[in-house]
Order: sequence, then C-alpha cells, then structure tokens
Amino acid sequence: MEMQQLLPTEYLELDPAEMDKRITTARKSLGNQLVILGHHYQRDDVICYADYTGDSLKLSQLAAQEQAAKYIIFCGVHFMAETADILTSDAQQVILPDLQAGCSMADMADIAQVEECWEILSTNYAKDIVPVTYVNSSAEIKAFCGRHGGLTCTSSNARKVFEWAWQEDKIILFLPDEHLGRNTGTDLGVAQAEMLLWDPELPDRELPDVPPRLMLWHGYCSVHQRFTPEHIAQTRLTHPGIKVIVHPECSREVVQLADLNGSTEYIIRMISQAPPGSEWAIGTELNLVNRLAQLNPDKTILSLNPTMCLCVTMNRIDRPHLLWTLENLVQGKVINQISVAESTAVDAVIALQRMLAISQ
Repeated sequence: MEMQQLLPTEYLELDPAEMDKRITTARKSLGNQLVILGHHYQRDDVICYADYTGDSLKLSQLAAQEQAAKYIIFCGVHFMAETADILTSDAQQVILPDLQAGCSMADMADIAQVEECWEILSTNYAKDIVPVTYVNSSAEIKAFCGRHGGLTCTSSNARKVFEWAWQEDKIILFLPDEHLGRNTGTDLGVAQAEMLLWDPELPDRELPDVPPRLMLWHGYCSVHQRFTPEHIAQTRLTHPGIKVIVHPECSREVVQLADLNGSTEYIIRMISQAPPGSEWAIGTELNLVNRLAQLNPDKTILSLNPTMCLCVTMNRIDRPHLLWTLENLVQGKVINQISVAESTAVDAVIALQRMLAISQ
C-alpha cells in the first residue's frame, strides 16, 4: 500500500505564473530522465506540460519505450499509473502526484468479491468461464484475469476480445464496467436474456440453470453514468440536426439513441475529421469536451449534459501537486511512487499480452 504524502501548504499559495516558471525550470533540470504522461481527461493547466497525451494503455506503452527516462509522472488516476509500472522496466519509477486520484469504477471490483464470484460461478457451471477486465481496473484484477486464463480489453478492442471468447465457447465474466460489457454484447447480437448482472453485494442470488453467455459485473463510470436519454432528447430539441457522439461507458439506452459511439480516441478522431460548421454534442468527460471545442473553433461542440461536472478524482492532479513532485525529484527524492508487486505484475502482463495478441 502506497503512503500518501501531504502537499505542503506553500504550494497552494503560489500564483500561476510562479508555478509555471518553477515547473518549467524543474523539467529542464531533469532533462531526459523525466517523462510526463497526460491522460485525455486531465485538466488543461496540467496536460500542457505532458510529453505524451492519450488513453491509459497507450501512455503506459509509450512510457515503456522511453528507456532513458528514470522517472515517469502519470497525470491520470491510480489504475493508470499501476499499468505504467507493470509495463515499464525496473529501472523506471512511476509517480502519481496525488495518490488520492483514484477511479470509482475500478474500485467497484474488489479482488475478494471477484474471487468469491469466481468460486460461485465455477461451482454452478461446468462450462468454461473466462474473466475479461476492462483496462480501467486495478492491477489485482488484471492479475486475477491473467491467472485464470483471461485477459484485458479496451473500449476499442472489446468487440474482438468478446468474439474470441465466444469462438472458444466460453462464458464471459466482464469486469468492472457493466455498460461497456452490455453495449459490446448487444452489438454482437447477444440478447438481454443471455446476460446476467452480477451484484457483488448480493452474492447469494439464485443463478439460472442455463449459463448466460455474458456475466456483467455491477460497476460503472460515475461520469458517463450521468448522461441520460433525456439529455439527448433535449439536445436534439434545442439543436436540430446536431450529431450526438458518446462513449460506450454510457448506458445502453444512451448509446442506442446516439448517432455514434466509441472510445475516447474514436471521439477525438471523429470530431477532428468532421466538416467545418458541423454541430456535436459529446457524452464524455468535460475536460476533453472543452478541449475539443478549443481545438475545433470551426465547429459547434458542447457537452451532452449541460450541467456536467469534471471527473473529480482525475482533477486531483493539479499544478501544485505536479510542481511539488518535480521539485522533489530535482532534489533526488521520489514521492507518491506507484509500485505493483512483482507477482501481481507478472500475471497482469499475461492478461495484457493475451489482449494484444488477439487484437493485432
């Protein structure tokens, strides 16, 4: 368990110009020993310092390629930094500027509850079960999948992973996002009756005699959960002809009503390639929506939910924490390091490698 170190008050009292100056100075001092990663959902005043931007897996893979970098600062959330630590070398140290930057969805799949679920399902069904976890999950859950013949997936390749599992005649236990699992299964022609939602708080529920094709863990993204069919209806009413594009972490009802749905990278690509003058309502994290609006001034871009809030935990990574982290590194001190146990990392890598082999 990493121990959170508290940000000194003095960093909170600095004005923006002073923080920018000191961040720039510290980065220059560290040179190629340092790589800063910025997730797409990160706030603008932090992501502007990133050497690379992208989704969690892409950033972790890029960090692993930066062999000269001794320090990897991940401006994201906890599970992302874990993945970076899993994929980078022992000579590299991964740092999360604020250890309280977690992910509520990843936290919804507790390893003890997953193991209990696995035992119950294995006892009730003779048919093989394969655990599949979204990369938005803890290292322990990835390792669990690796140990039990399973694998990870992203929102981009979930379809390929599901197809592989069913070609092998497996039942899928999908963790931790029920919406991505349901959307992927439905798109592949699986009926709702062939899916079963597993609520870890109700492990004694009665299971059907006929095994479902898809077991969905009861988990969700607190941000994407806030987009509703009513938001789409109201948006179309006030903006006739607008295109609605959403992330597949949104509910099935929202995805069905949208014009397009796809991963964060897909959303960015579609908006970037859209013709000038087009109008878009986007159902994903607000930092990204605002950034896309700034980068595409020739288009009308707005959040599908006009009262949408930012991802609270992602926004815990701010300039004071980044500066504090950098200045400690200049002094040779590593704070808030993320370190995944070797036994966990080995099994998690297996799950990741299986995914990459299938999705290539």
